[in-house]
Amino acid sequence: QVQLVESGGGLVQPGGSLRLSCAASGFSFSTYAMSWVRQAPGKGLEWVAAINSGDGSTYYADSVQGRFTISRDNAKNTLYLQMNSLTPGDTAVYFCAKSPHPVPVRLDEYDYRGQGTQVTVSS
Repeated sequence: QVQLVESGGGLVQPGGSLRLSCAASGFSFSTYAMSWVRQAPGKGLEWVAAINSGDGSTYYADSVQGRFTISRDNAKNTLYLQMNSLTPGDTAVYFCAKSPHPVPVRLDEYDYRGQGTQVTVSS
């Protein structure tokens, strides 16, 4: 079955960086678009970034554009999220999510989601 396992979260100071990873299994990883979504304390899910399966085109929420970079290594079945210039507003549980399509039809659409990794930005 589809498994998505996130790692790399933790506590970081404002202005710092973190790199999240998502190990995927149970499906043809290279075939599908992938996304990161997050949920801040007391708030709903927020789509963060997405990447196509083929040409690797990327898409970002305005709130992270220019600070976050999504990437994928299809040979390793792994999705990444490089997060720079972090602010307390980025504090959330970050989830890796699988799109049902090779190219996102709706950027926030997914059919599977991992358990998440906590990112806390605080001094």
